[in-house]
Amino acid sequence: MAGPRKYDKPKGPGKKSFGKSEGKSSHGSGSGGDSRSGDRKKGDRGRLSGSNKPYGKGNRRPGGFMKHDSKPVKVDDGLTRLNKFIAHAGICSRREADNLIKQGLISVNGEIITEMGYKLKPEDTVKYAGQTLRGEALKYVLLNKPKDHITTSKDPQNRKTVMNLVAKAGKERIYPVGRLDRNTTGVLLLTNDGDLAKKLSHPKYGYKKIYHVQLDKNMKGGDMTKLLNGIQLEDGIAMADAIAYVEGASKREVGVELHSGKNRIVRRMFDHLGYNVIKLDRVYFAGLTKKDLPRGAWRFLSDKEVNMLKMSIK
Repeated sequence: MAGPRKYDKPKGPGKKSFGKSEGKSSHGSGSGGDSRSGDRKKGDRGRLSGSNKPYGKGNRRPGGFMKHDSKPVKVDDGLTRLNKFIAHAGICSRREADNLIKQGLISVNGEIITEMGYKLKPEDTVKYAGQTLRGEALKYVLLNKPKDHITTSKDPQNRKTVMNLVAKAGKERIYPVGRLDRNTTGVLLLTNDGDLAKKLSHPKYGYKKIYHVQLDKNMKGGDMTKLLNGIQLEDGIAMADAIAYVEGASKREVGVELHSGKNRIVRRMFDHLGYNVIKLDRVYFAGLTKKDLPRGAWRFLSDKEVNMLKMSIK
């Protein structure tokens, strides 16, 4: 059996590498952000998507182009669907908002609304649990998370949270999409788009994540094979989609690609095989990377990046 291959250094524009330098943000159509296992071709497992570049030209997702549609263009009547308004207020996803409406928990101008598809006028007042909801502009923030920050909105122990780092992103109430534990660094998305956050966190979509892992000892090739085949953890089978040694580093450093969203899954996988994870850095999430984004810094997603994310969940 051939030994685990190494990541190649980039040889020009569009070449993918895996090393200590920061990644590159995806401004393409998002083919790198969709790694559902059902879409993999035979023989793909174990490759770190060298041919599926997460960014660069010539990487458009099949079906990503707009089709000509002869249907008449809808006229904007200035009204907003109630479930959309609730989701944009950062309360929940649209589907969950529908459940709140059905349960009679939403009022408009003092009247309980249970009608699906109800539309709001700009001057309407919406309340949930006694609180007035305000439709907010959607914000999408990419953070290069540092160590010693909790991925939560509030911490009862008053420890530093990621919200402290993005406090100047605006008055909108944004929330982390998924979690990175306190000592894990790297790519973290925060938004008040309830619909998008819900889908990006749902295992159904299986968004690809790549981690740079530094271990306490050299990684054995046989253990790499075990991770690719799957290992039994307390909450079920866990497996890597691909794994390789980091180019230019010792065998204590590996790159791991997976789509599982289970809690502390990377650390638990290596712990099960007898390794201690010294450093863990997420370098890629759903087509987004941290190129030119220093540790602890944040930026807004570009329109292209937002569209890429939304197209990938349809």
